[in-house]
Amino acid sequence: MRLLIVSGLSGSGKSTVLNVLEDLDFYCIDNLPISLLSNFAAHMVGAGKKFYRNAAVGVDARNRPEELARFPAILAGLREAEINCEVLFLDADDPILIKRFSETRRKHPLTKDPISLPEAIDLERELLDPISQQADLYVDTSHTNLHQLRDMIRQRVATKDQQTLSVLFLSFGYKNGIPVDADLVFDVRCLPNPYWEARLREFTGRDGPVIEYLESHPMVIEMYEDLQHFLERWIPRFRSADRTYLTVAIGCTGGQHRSVYLVERLAAYFSPNNNVLARHREFK
Repeated sequence: MRLLIVSGLSGSGKSTVLNVLEDLDFYCIDNLPISLLSNFAAHMVGAGKKFYRNAAVGVDARNRPEELARFPAILAGLREAEINCEVLFLDADDPILIKRFSETRRKHPLTKDPISLPEAIDLERELLDPISQQADLYVDTSHTNLHQLRDMIRQRVATKDQQTLSVLFLSFGYKNGIPVDADLVFDVRCLPNPYWEARLREFTGRDGPVIEYLESHPMVIEMYEDLQHFLERWIPRFRSADRTYLTVAIGCTGGQHRSVYLVERLAAYFSPNNNVLARHREFK
């Protein structure tokens, strides 16, 4: 039995997440008052696994501020009652949220005279801080489209074994910013760059010519082996600390060659004994 609490900024993708979970046979409730969380969990337990094997609850800033402030205590109470619950928090950069509201022409739930949209987003972020601080998985959807978010929820959240640590290896390009939802970030811009070889520019780190080029440089192999040994030692420590999710981000300049190669290779190495996924942020 599993209870997933889904929260985050309006426009960050909460409705999409709940829709995906519902399609995957989660019993979903949106905008449940926080004060009713404990009662709902108790009802879920009482009904047994036959009816509520997996449930998801959407919690957002439409709750009263005093209830949002009590969220950490309520969550602690659920866990003391041995309810298997996880908190998923979605976020995005302010300009991205403003753009999404502009495109959909939807009203932000906290906008009203004289509160503007940017002010409403700031207020919402402040109100939801007690929840974001408790997140088991924090997801920044600024660079994630609808299809990528759906796939991530299906692969990383919905089908995850409750007893395992979910490890995501994420490649990214520094020119587009560091992913704020990463737990560990490694910079591999010191490695030889296939981009400067005209014949390799159109390929990615998944393709044979780029792999052959990178593996011809001892420095690349040394970097891979160092990352492998470091993670081999520390992933079990994260698991033993009852962590549910771990995101390992590897960045190069454009996020197309060096970081992609290392993410693919590390994911393949750690997959046999872990719940491992590989994702490339700059691939659209």
